Amino acid sequence: MKKCHRWQRILILSLLSFSVFAPIVLVSRRLKTLTSFGGKEFAEDLPSVNYMRDVLRLNSIEQEAAEGLKGPKLVVLDDKDISSVVRRSSYEDRDSDQFGNAQDDSKLLEANETNGNGKDEHQIQQTIIQMNSREKTIDGYSDGLPLTYLLQEQFNQEIGRDDQRLQSPPFKVVDEKVKQMRDQLITAKAYLSFEPPGSNSRLMKELRARIRELERVVGEVSRDSDLPMSASQKMRSMELSLAKASRVFPDCSAMATKLRAMTYNAEEQVQVMRNQESHLLQLAGRTTPKGFHCLSMRLTAKYFLLRPEERQFPNQQNLNDPDLYHYAVLSDNVLAASVVVNSTISSAKEPEKIVFHVVTDSLNLPAISMWFLLNPPGKATIHVQSIENFDWLSTKYNSTLNEQKSYDPRYSSALNHLRFYLPDIFPALNKIVLFDHDVVVQRDLTEIWSIDMKGKVNGAVETCLESEASFRSIRMFMNFSDPFLARRFNANVCTWAFGMNLFNLHEWRRKNLTMLYRNYLQLGLKRSLWKGGSLPIGWITFYNQTVALEKRWHTLGLGYNSDVPRGDIENAAVIHYDGVMKPWLETGIAKYKGYWSKHLLYDHPYLQQCNIHE
Repeated sequence: MKKCHRWQRILILSLLSFSVFAPIVLVSRRLKTLTSFGGKEFAEDLPSVNYMRDVLRLNSIEQEAAEGLKGPKLVVLDDKDISSVVRRSSYEDRDSDQFGNAQDDSKLLEANETNGNGKDEHQIQQTIIQMNSREKTIDGYSDGLPLTYLLQEQFNQEIGRDDQRLQSPPFKVVDEKVKQMRDQLITAKAYLSFEPPGSNSRLMKELRARIRELERVVGEVSRDSDLPMSASQKMRSMELSLAKASRVFPDCSAMATKLRAMTYNAEEQVQVMRNQESHLLQLAGRTTPKGFHCLSMRLTAKYFLLRPEERQFPNQQNLNDPDLYHYAVLSDNVLAASVVVNSTISSAKEPEKIVFHVVTDSLNLPAISMWFLLNPPGKATIHVQSIENFDWLSTKYNSTLNEQKSYDPRYSSALNHLRFYLPDIFPALNKIVLFDHDVVVQRDLTEIWSIDMKGKVNGAVETCLESEASFRSIRMFMNFSDPFLARRFNANVCTWAFGMNLFNLHEWRRKNLTMLYRNYLQLGLKRSLWKGGSLPIGWITFYNQTVALEKRWHTLGLGYNSDVPRGDIENAAVIHYDGVMKPWLETGIAKYKGYWSKHLLYDHPYLQQCNIHE
């Protein structure tokens, strides 16, 4: 019995001795392998080995202090493993797709788990990594780089590729996939149209199911801007179903006919939507924002609380001085007129020489007058008057202004046609610059007053270059099939624009062009000679009476063209929001609104009260 207990004690002591000495032997063998692995380069660097022994001791101390923590598992490979990894990584670089190689990464993780476990191996692996980094800094300049350096370079390349993938999401791939799915949907629907009435075959059911699946995927992409994981599988399923359908319906000519019909229907739908969009934009262009109504009402109420002497503007003695610079704007919009006046005066070198004439209707006269009384234009002179105050207009010309036949009030408005009566509105002036109320002045306009008019009446920027978005052909607006127009006017004449025009009122009176306009207007009411608006009748009234101004004076298109060159806008003396997308409307082109809005004081109490914001 005693002998049995003795053998048991011997066996237990043997096992304890083995458990103590086995790790030591394993460590020594691995260190021996490492020494041979480094070769001559490692042997020559004896100080680094001594250094690494110290590091090993430090690491073992740190390991004991952090027994409860789990560190990352690192890989220790021999020569064969290293060469195989390098070869495999080169194949992966060549064959990897856009989203990486998840399978190979999982294999590498498995290798981590099978290359050794335990605290001792974790210690040694940390030490080896530090030794390798030291080898890289010392011996990296030599021709034969250590294999650990190759592994480190390979690791850096993998990390770099992953970073690049994270930084550049594959939006282009998503768009391409969505396009392919939509093409598949069109083809599938075309095959469905070949189905005989009352048919309920398995293929047709399958196609309908595939169409629902793909439409759901396309909807998810449109909503989330991300491609679902199941998208590729759905596309492959649809592809298989389409292949079956192509075998059932091999007639290519029937398919082509059906696709052409579908294309034609789609184009018709697009055209209907475009017409609807155009109609809504035109409708929006005729409306006035709610805040503008509020502002007009508040200003009008304030105006009628003033005494008659408080309604007078200063410097009214300058109104008929021909030596000053006279500008006019015809408007029923308080803020639009304000921007024209403010931008002109703020851009002027001599604002004290400017006289601004604002002409409006009786409904908006109190509001516009009150606005400029509250916000006087500095040293410049301002004069606001109503069209109803022109008694001579109804007696001398029988007031045919309201006889214009147009559903658009912008064309039939008396203010729109009042521009043809400027010599009568300003009888004491010889020259005047007329602005539309949708312009912004960006440069001093003093130079324009010295332009040689060559005995003509109108100075304007031409719009007859077909390469420009502002191109207007007289044929587009005039009915040259009428013999009256065909005999008197050249259908190829160069056109010009309203918006900023320099008028020689002295020559206008001498040539009696207002009466000529009246005759044309009466004739146009009886016959269909031109489209609505004042521009066509302006072209024939000032036919051979217009001198071309340089393009820099007037840049058009900010109310309909989103591609006006920025350089043209910045260099222009006057920019024009012609078109229906005015800068004060929500439909205005956003990137152009800043040129207009910077001339308004949005912190004004009335603008704040009426919720008018930039």
